[in-house]
Amino acid sequence: MELGIGMFGDLSFDAKTGKPRPAGLKLREIMEQIKLADEVGLDVFGLGEHHRPDYAVSSPEIVLAAAASITKNIKLMSTVTVLSSAEPVKVYQDFSTIDLISDGRAEIGVGRGSFIESFPLFGYNLSDYDQLFEEKLDLLLAINAHEVVNWEGKLRAPLQNQTVLPRATNNGKLPIWIAVGGTPQSVLRAAVLGLPLVVAIIGGMPKQFQPLIEFYKQEYVKHGHDLGKMQIGIHSHSFVSNNESDIDQYYYNYAAQMDRVGASRGWAPYAKEQFDGGRSKEGALFMGDAAQVTDKILYMQELFGITRFIGHMDVGDPSHKELMKSIEIFGTQIAPAVRKALAV
Repeated sequence: MELGIGMFGDLSFDAKTGKPRPAGLKLREIMEQIKLADEVGLDVFGLGEHHRPDYAVSSPEIVLAAAASITKNIKLMSTVTVLSSAEPVKVYQDFSTIDLISDGRAEIGVGRGSFIESFPLFGYNLSDYDQLFEEKLDLLLAINAHEVVNWEGKLRAPLQNQTVLPRATNNGKLPIWIAVGGTPQSVLRAAVLGLPLVVAIIGGMPKQFQPLIEFYKQEYVKHGHDLGKMQIGIHSHSFVSNNESDIDQYYYNYAAQMDRVGASRGWAPYAKEQFDGGRSKEGALFMGDAAQVTDKILYMQELFGITRFIGHMDVGDPSHKELMKSIEIFGTQIAPAVRKALAV
């Protein structure tokens, strides 16, 4: 199993001024965090795209390109690129550039987007939400497969004998993951296309996703894809400390961000009982000491047969010092323990 860290570049807000802390400072901290994740031997680092005042990362590819120059081994992935409101030619070019800088370590995670700010920002109609993703994924896959592209859709101008450069290191092909939040249609799309699947499990009980992942496996095989090449990941909120009081204190960061997001979605205020329930064995939060998080990741392997786990670590913008310690423990204690257990 590959083990990694994910982030969105969350920004906490000053209680007196109501303003988020500087995005530039957060971005510089993220660079240090990616570098540490590489140094402690983690397999992948993912960054997601948002266009809101509470997130610093609107262009994951820019940050990942910078990270490519200061890391040696870690894979650099978008978690996710909102493909519906992006330009597939540019997406491929950006990530193939990262791939060349990093000597083959770039990956693309694409999704429809659970946040919709990018649609009006880039001039797209939300009524085309599904069709935009289907068309743009089709074009991205065509570009990934062929240097000279001929393609036609309904919502974008056609391409006729257009050369897309530069090409990625692996014969021009980049790993492209489909990221889903639990929609069966999205899972089916990934299975039919034979693309790796990453499921965001950030609430409720992970076990509830078992039928969905089994559905993916069945459809993947049904459509003639090689079972030996199947990849399934999960992406879940995580925070690690061997000091229980740090976890208790982190609740306030976490709840504040959940309430900011929930304010626009009609959610009730986030409660401590939800946090504690999420931290239980059956819950979706990977938060606790090294042993607790190790056991929970191994439980996910038992439930789903996953090949990748990404711990999303910066919800609510914990301090840089706390995040660095969390990443260090994840890399030096949790990852070796998981690998040892799975090697038996």
